[in-house]
Amino acid sequence: MTKIVYFDVQENETDFLKEHNEGKYDYALTQGSLNDLNPLKDSYKKAEIISVFTTSRVDERVLGQFENLKLIALRSVGFNHIDLEYCNRNNIFVVNTPNYGNKSVAEFAFGLMLDVCRKITKSYMDFKDMEVVPQKLIGTELGGKTVGVIGLGAIGSEFARLAYGFDMQILGYDKYPKLELTDKYNVRFVDFDTLLEQSDFISIHTPLTPENRHMFNEESFKKMKNSSILINTARGEHIDTMALYNAISKKQIAGAGLDVVESEETLSDPEYLIDINKLNECALKQTILNTRLQQLPNVIITPHIAYNTKEAIYRILSTTMSNISAFLEGNLQNCVNK
Repeated sequence: MTKIVYFDVQENETDFLKEHNEGKYDYALTQGSLNDLNPLKDSYKKAEIISVFTTSRVDERVLGQFENLKLIALRSVGFNHIDLEYCNRNNIFVVNTPNYGNKSVAEFAFGLMLDVCRKITKSYMDFKDMEVVPQKLIGTELGGKTVGVIGLGAIGSEFARLAYGFDMQILGYDKYPKLELTDKYNVRFVDFDTLLEQSDFISIHTPLTPENRHMFNEESFKKMKNSSILINTARGEHIDTMALYNAISKKQIAGAGLDVVESEETLSDPEYLIDINKLNECALKQTILNTRLQQLPNVIITPHIAYNTKEAIYRILSTTMSNISAFLEGNLQNCVNK
């Protein structure tokens, strides 16, 4: 019987996974993430298939402990947390779960944009503290403003649809422009610099690659309007955190809504709180920067939950089980590394 270990399992996922694995596979469920912070249980080392979420960090040191690994079934679209080079060298297939959160992530990104520009969270906190000063809560309308969308795949396209419904002007930046979006939502495809210069809001919806890491850096922020707001629900590494902190502090841009940040695992993984020595110098610096960024009044940071709806979770789990079944039947689907 095929041995499968599911890492990063949340309580609300347990029943589904038990139902779809019981009697079919020799399986184990664990809430723990797969990384080099914790020793791998001996019973897990014989797994032929593992399944992880983005909270796992699966590098060569971790993968080298598995004796029979053949498949990594991601419960995410992104795969930058997986050492694909090691997988390629060792004939390990990696499959993802595309299109599970198109609406969920796009709606959340739009919510962040509304929250920052209308100061919703700030007004709630002020009201809760009974320190409401209306002059400090003056917001900005979305209608008639220009929003730049970076990456117009499934999520970016859904975000464009929402922006169109709010009567916004939409600029798009993508390697492969979808001309049908121009017909549907009046998306005008432009180069990156034009998008930076003309957008009142910018929302990032592109996968992380070596080429677009820190695409938002000191030079990028200098080209943006000082009234612009940056939204990121993609990957934290798209933004140079130090550059963002400086840009907002110096009023080069007006604010940011972030569901992802660099080294976000150091803020959420309790292992780092138990033993701070597990943080390397780079991660420690990043954690301090994230904390300082979070303290700025015109910044909202949420804990990587844009995907987190009942509907999206069901699609993630359903696609994961379909990917595993297809692999075992010799019909690989949603593979990202072969």
